[in-house]
Amino acid sequence: MEILLDTQAFIWLCSDDRQLSKTAKKTFLNEKNSFFLSLASIWEMSIKSSLGKLKIRPSLERFILNELQENNIEQLPIHFQHVIKVNSLPFYHRDPFDRLLVAQSQIEEFSILSSDTVFDDYGVKRIW
Repeated sequence: MEILLDTQAFIWLCSDDRQLSKTAKKTFLNEKNSFFLSLASIWEMSIKSSLGKLKIRPSLERFILNELQENNIEQLPIHFQHVIKVNSLPFYHRDPFDRLLVAQSQIEEFSILSSDTVFDDYGVKRIW
């Protein structure tokens, strides 16, 4: 299965946070699954880090690159069709990063690993 990681899920998975569900952890540990982190999530983490809302040591860049490599997570680029798809999405959610993740999930036919139930409103397969 191909799975797009929500930003928060990526952070929780990499830090083995208690808020991580058993299903999410089991899915992540299943070697048959392929995982992707959108550049939208990296952008979101960069903004939150620069605002002081996300504290990652030693550096955000090193954290992301190390976790991608160690956990065999691929970067998902943002393509023109992903951005255009956002235009046709209903406004169940106003978060621009999550809306882009929905568009990417729909176009790429990926499931989303996320605790955020708003993804359900968009008809994407959410795992949690």
